[in-house]
Amino acid sequence: MAHNLLAAGQPVRGVVRDIGKGETWAKRGCDLVEADINNAAALTSAFKGVDGVFVLVPPNFDPSPDFREARATATALRSALDAARPGRVVYLSTIGAQATQSNLLTQHSMIEHALRELSIPISFLRPGWFMENSSWDVAPAARNGVIASFLQPLDKPVPMVATADIGRVAAEIIQTKWNGRRVVELEGAHRVTPNEIAATFASLLGRPVRIEAVPRETWESLFKSQGMKNPMPRIQMSMASTKAGLNSRAVTRALEREKSS
Repeated sequence: MAHNLLAAGQPVRGVVRDIGKGETWAKRGCDLVEADINNAAALTSAFKGVDGVFVLVPPNFDPSPDFREARATATALRSALDAARPGRVVYLSTIGAQATQSNLLTQHSMIEHALRELSIPISFLRPGWFMENSSWDVAPAARNGVIASFLQPLDKPVPMVATADIGRVAAEIIQTKWNGRRVVELEGAHRVTPNEIAATFASLLGRPVRIEAVPRETWESLFKSQGMKNPMPRIQMSMASTKAGLNSRAVTRALEREKSS
């Protein structure tokens, strides 16, 4: 997103946890300020005097059972945005944030709910499954010709989108004006099945590649072996992902339709 805003000649303030790690962006012209996502005072200072705020919260793949981390983040963000009063807000949420069953995505649901109380124009950007998630499969596909999939069934099309397109659309949204609250759901022009991912790898690698569904009865022990203390939200998210769909009442932007309009 910052890349697109800088390319458009817009001034960009980057809020980072460690100034040293943002040096690359400083060299590109960003004004960097340091703030922790749960420090309302620091966030307030960072958000003051800007036309728009884009919120990307750090991911937490092993939250506490009561999602206390997300609740703390929601409280800090709501307080800071209410005090700073930027012109508008774009919050990067996720497809499935509207789900009623508790799962890993509930963290975004909680933050969305808290930010809806603000009297500031706000857009909740809900992208589909990141296409870049498949980058984790390159090594096993090349080495063994096998990809393990938590997306099931293997022939079910899944809404997906590239992160570059998310950044581009977020930059477009934050440079426009609107009133009130809205949801913008984003997916690519073609929904992709796990089987299609395997076929694409086979074509690119020039070798047979098959995809295998990870048995659900092994998920809990597998996640715990990877160090997770509370794998249930992750398990419930993986199960919910097989049912995920876009909310027809929301503003939906499919990239193919967008480019042809």
